[in-house]
Amino acid sequence: MAKPMSPETIAAQAGGLVDETTGSIIPPIQTATTYIRDPDNQYRRGYIYGRPDTPNVRHAESVLQQLEGAAACFLFGSGMAAATTAFLALERPAHVVAPEVMYWALKKWLADDARTLDIEATFVDATNPEAIKAAIQSGRTRMVWIETPANPMWGISDIVDIASLAHGAGAILGVDSTVATPVLTQPLALGADIVMHSATKYLNGHSDVLAGALAFARKDAVFDRAARMRSNLGAVLAPFEAYLLIRGMRTLHVRVRHASASALRLARHFAQDPRIVEVLYPGLQSDPGHAVAARQMQGGFSGMLSVRVKAGEAAAVRTAANVKIWKRATSLGGVESLIEHRASVEGPGTPCPPDLLRLSVGLEDPADLIADLEQALG
Repeated sequence: MAKPMSPETIAAQAGGLVDETTGSIIPPIQTATTYIRDPDNQYRRGYIYGRPDTPNVRHAESVLQQLEGAAACFLFGSGMAAATTAFLALERPAHVVAPEVMYWALKKWLADDARTLDIEATFVDATNPEAIKAAIQSGRTRMVWIETPANPMWGISDIVDIASLAHGAGAILGVDSTVATPVLTQPLALGADIVMHSATKYLNGHSDVLAGALAFARKDAVFDRAARMRSNLGAVLAPFEAYLLIRGMRTLHVRVRHASASALRLARHFAQDPRIVEVLYPGLQSDPGHAVAARQMQGGFSGMLSVRVKAGEAAAVRTAANVKIWKRATSLGGVESLIEHRASVEGPGTPCPPDLLRLSVGLEDPADLIADLEQALG
């Protein structure tokens, strides 16, 4: 029996697919929106119409399914399309438990829009399993949702413990693993039921694709409803974007490992800088989530960290304005390093401290990134 391919090999070879027609090791872009029927009116090739899926989408889904160890995977046109589908696929009425600190756009949707769809959210400190346990309503809570590490303060949630709490109350566990990626954490193996990725970020890694993904531990009722919604609402990823996503995932492991090593170097450096009051990064032994992160993250702690500027909000904004190499832009997980004053983006109600700068560490020389941030701090 042949030895199964490692995840790194699966990613680098995009699952090993070779185009049967040409022998190309790079998949062709299939832009067709409709497919011919067999003479007896059947579709034995498996494709009917471009809205449910396309060959490029199926290929990218297959690669991510293997990386996550999932029973199935769906791609969507954005991370928000994927995440909201996970909630919309729940049986109603639905009570969900979600983090106080999480991706801001999804939190706003849960707080403002989901309630009109018979989805009620309770927000808690998701780094504290006891807080989650207290918020779960047995028989009513349909899903516990966590993000780990959690944007933008990088708190760590214990997937194993929280999965046990959710399952004990008849709920499922959904994990936003955008920052960890399947390189560093595999939530399904730790007890999660659904894993979500904003594939715009690390999975693609080149700041040129909007995409989202859901990976499922099994094909159950939630999976079936998510499948129908993606097809009926037209949320599937387009072929060209799926092609680019496959290209991005080929280098996923080397990018994530490099960014993680550089981020740890920056975190250790600026933890000693008197102009920084706090470095938020689970790779630091002083970080409150370090012990849990060390158990469930293998090979690094991600390329994301945040620093709090001692002189306050104005100094943080000024620092972001003074960088030369870092790019002032929203998003994360690309090959270029980004800096953002996150509280300005999130606006009123944000739990993000006003002195915080979010840093997405890319593939540049970390010495250059350190020097640039040092000069910008003044």
